[in-house]
Amino acid sequence: MSDGIPRSGVARSARLAMLPLGFAGRAVAGWGRSLTGADADEVASTTAARNAEQLFAVLGRLKGGAMKLGQALSVYDAMVPPEFADGYHDALAKLQTAGPPMPAREAHRMLAEQLGSSWRERFGDFDDEPVASASLGQVHRAVWHDGRPVAVKVQYPGADVALDADLRQLQRFAGLFGSLLPGLDARALIRELRDRMLEEVDYRTEADHQRAFAAAFAGTAGLHVPAVVASAPKVLVSEWLDGVPLGRLIGVPAADDAEQAVRDGHAHTIVETMFASPSTVGLLHADPHPGNFLVLDDGRLGMIDFGAVARLPDGIPPVLVRMLRLTADGEQGPLTDLLVAEGFLAPDAPDADVLRWVGALADPLRDEEFHFTRAWMARQGARVANPNNRAFQGTGRALNLPPEHVLVLRVLSGWMAILAQLDCTVAARGIVEEQVPGFAA
Repeated sequence: MSDGIPRSGVARSARLAMLPLGFAGRAVAGWGRSLTGADADEVASTTAARNAEQLFAVLGRLKGGAMKLGQALSVYDAMVPPEFADGYHDALAKLQTAGPPMPAREAHRMLAEQLGSSWRERFGDFDDEPVASASLGQVHRAVWHDGRPVAVKVQYPGADVALDADLRQLQRFAGLFGSLLPGLDARALIRELRDRMLEEVDYRTEADHQRAFAAAFAGTAGLHVPAVVASAPKVLVSEWLDGVPLGRLIGVPAADDAEQAVRDGHAHTIVETMFASPSTVGLLHADPHPGNFLVLDDGRLGMIDFGAVARLPDGIPPVLVRMLRLTADGEQGPLTDLLVAEGFLAPDAPDADVLRWVGALADPLRDEEFHFTRAWMARQGARVANPNNRAFQGTGRALNLPPEHVLVLRVLSGWMAILAQLDCTVAARGIVEEQVPGFAA
């Protein structure tokens, strides 16, 4: 049985190094089958599906930075070419599920190290079998000494060491991910993950984020953030939430209009939380992933996992707010002038078409209501993947946005991809006008 994150650097490197070899081998084999008369589309589909299966299986087994990258990639599965969709979705679903847990003795050792040798006295009961497993740790159900049901997140031994090493090596193979998710700048995504994930290994920082969100959204009708009960660098104890991951709704059509209305309500809560939190908390949840929301027994959404958070003490940067507003209103000239004035775009940038480059980010803001669908997201994937789309490729190279701006845009696009998988309708423009200072001005 695995003890969480494989800690041997040689073993981890070897597993990651097998990815390009496996991809190349399948490409050669597929070429051979095509020469013997096999259908080219069928060969390509089979090869792509097997590549996806190997990629996400390796990332899931290694956990750490490798699994975190897999989770980040998984939100973009609506952009996968339709002919490859079934194989990709199967592989992504396996990645989203938990891998083998670390043995109880390892979990006990971490608890004793973080909470003291008498850690058991803090709990009325502790279940050694984890209920969830993630990239950096696993979650146990327990009862606090005062009788409260709690969730205990215990970090895998060696997570902090494996994290940066994984992402450094994965940057070398970033080109592989482009063949699976066309148009995705995997190298930029990995850089961004490295920048923010090292903070995640200290659960005390995550606890501070969670407390801030809980205080800001206390009493919100559709949302509940669990209270922090105790924290240490590698153990976090929170209020237990009874519910099912929002991801369970992905790929499952609503049974009737009433169920669709509930789903649309959950989507409204997500969009409202995403746009309200920068101005109300000064933070943005920066890990778009359907597993970070639970559909609770009382019908609300429970928001969890605050390790990856962007600090926006002054709210969403005003220049991004103006970018979104001008894009939503189709104001190409003023949008280009704004970016040139802010130093984000050279005055003589060739073929700069920022309106098309921002593209899908503003689609939901153009009408009173917007229907997020897989078909819509697939069109965005086809648009950005088109090598002949000079407006997109050239403008992307010409823009020089600060990293914190790029992070906000990536979080927004990640949540849009998830909403597309949920197939939901949201009055997004009204939410943004209400929650984002400066947008309605």
